[in-house]
Amino acid sequence: MALVSQSEYVSTRRIGDAEVTVISEGTLVWAPKFPVPEAEWRAAMPDADERGAVRLGLNLTHVKIGDASILIDPGCDVPGSAWQQEFSRHFGEVTRTPGLLAALESLGIRPEEITHIPITHGHGDHVAGLAFERDGRMVPRFPNARVYIGRADWEENPQRSNPDSDLARYLGAIERAGLLELVDGEREIVTGITMIPAPGETRGHSVIRVDSKGERFFYVGDLFHHAAEVANIGWVSPGRDVEAMKASRQRVVDESVPTGAIIVFAHELFPAWGRIEQVNGANRWVLL
Repeated sequence: MALVSQSEYVSTRRIGDAEVTVISEGTLVWAPKFPVPEAEWRAAMPDADERGAVRLGLNLTHVKIGDASILIDPGCDVPGSAWQQEFSRHFGEVTRTPGLLAALESLGIRPEEITHIPITHGHGDHVAGLAFERDGRMVPRFPNARVYIGRADWEENPQRSNPDSDLARYLGAIERAGLLELVDGEREIVTGITMIPAPGETRGHSVIRVDSKGERFFYVGDLFHHAAEVANIGWVSPGRDVEAMKASRQRVVDESVPTGAIIVFAHELFPAWGRIEQVNGANRWVLL
């Protein structure tokens, strides 16, 4: 799994025949509320400040394999946008890199060359890169790409009925363009690239698995937010389905540990490449 290229916000590794690139869009600050005593979670999160907040990454992934150019989670809207201003107001401490479009340009990829966009879930920092406003209406930023999302994150998402929500604005533009595909169960997007249901963060949350020449990679979206959750799969912040999250996390552990799979989650600090190892039956997150 040789390192191909690396910069301040773009890092590429080869996984079999696939070139997998992590793109950082910046960082945010988040204060999880785990259901354990403070002394316990602080011991597992030595990077937490006095408020219990930690700095997390904002990562997305591009996969080039064969003729397919696959963008997993198109992330945030462009830096300086009205969306970005509202996002910064909500989280308070947000930093941004030059962003997705600049990263793709550095890789020699034009937006119209993207062929597939699987989305792990419908939160704004995972879908706002999908579309932009032109002549007073939202249009797809990647006009030739099929966009895939778990059915529950569209059909059963109450945000869909709010025309001002990120889901309605950005993913709605994809539906109106006829480019949206709703996914039930496992779905192989192209050979070796599979969307797998992993509910918990949302009902329709998915993870993306890459299998090529005996090597394996997972992009797991918000299945994990911080390394402490890898070691403690039952630590789930409020507002999520605890039992579904635990089951989804365990599935990724069970599929990744025996194969030595490389894993990236959306909110690890860039460059985010890691692996789950087990020592005496306990999970451990190891950065690569």
